[in-house]
Amino acid sequence: MKTAISLPDKIYLEAEETVQNMGITRSALYCNALIEYIKKNNRKYITQKLNEVYNDDYYKEFEPISEAGLESIREITKIN
Repeated sequence: MKTAISLPDKIYLEAEETVQNMGITRSALYCNALIEYIKKNNRKYITQKLNEVYNDDYYKEFEPISEAGLESIREITKIN
């Protein structure tokens, strides 16, 4: 799909220099940049990344320590 966008001159010139240096098309640069922006700012992707982090075996290794810390906080803050 074709679309038209407006860019500040400085951004446009930097983009043109980037496509020349990378040897890619302008469309590829803008498409890749938009994909990365969406991934970083879309809640679905953020949730997916958080799930990956917290489902990681590395995190699970420290889960007992985390649970023990949580129990300690509960005990300290318990109202008698």
